[in-house]
Amino acid sequence: MKYISLPTDDEERRLSFYLAMEEYVARRFKEDDLFFMWRVAPSVIFGRNQVMQNEVNLDYCRQHHIHIYRRKSGGGCVYADRDNLMLSFITSGDNVAFNYNRFMGMILLVLRKLGIQATSTQHNDVMIGDRKVSGTAFYQLPGRCVAHATLLYDTNMEHMLNAITPSADKLQKKGIESVRQRITLLKDYTMLTAEQLIAFIKAALCTEESSLLPDDIREIEKIEEGYLQEEFINRIL
Repeated sequence: MKYISLPTDDEERRLSFYLAMEEYVARRFKEDDLFFMWRVAPSVIFGRNQVMQNEVNLDYCRQHHIHIYRRKSGGGCVYADRDNLMLSFITSGDNVAFNYNRFMGMILLVLRKLGIQATSTQHNDVMIGDRKVSGTAFYQLPGRCVAHATLLYDTNMEHMLNAITPSADKLQKKGIESVRQRITLLKDYTMLTAEQLIAFIKAALCTEESSLLPDDIREIEKIEEGYLQEEFINRIL
């Protein structure tokens, strides 16, 4: 698998840039199995079919300068920050189930190489024991599949608990009292730092690397403009 890197990996970019980067890589690169990782400032990202006002605590996000974005894949609303690790996988083909299972298998492979006995669920979550450590989502472009995941290495728990608003009904169905009881943090299962984990995942999954060029960045930024439009963020696709 080929790793796609940025010319300046240490530059902090908006979450919308990386969503646009997924699209650009999917359309521009025709190879199978492309992969990259990213981290962002405190942000909330919700799915294509969700109503923002139902999923996001807008007042809390405004007060704490937490950015809000919509993605083009399905799934639920999640909080992310610099202590989370975001994974993106792009490949060819129209077999959603097959490619999605491959992506889930990659995440499980990495965790098991770390000595962590992780499992997957029918809802496309990755679990350590009975707690969630990663959620995934997926969408298609013509002839291409885009999958992404949030890997909880660490997080600002206060922001995670308050920036999103899972319904009481959802929590009750899962038989839990709070979001805190549903998740676990990867840092509790490994001695690796976040930076060491990034290097470990890259080495475990990728055999080659290609860096984007300044022209690529400019094209990605053009795509990003669509993700920042209010009509996109506030509508249901």
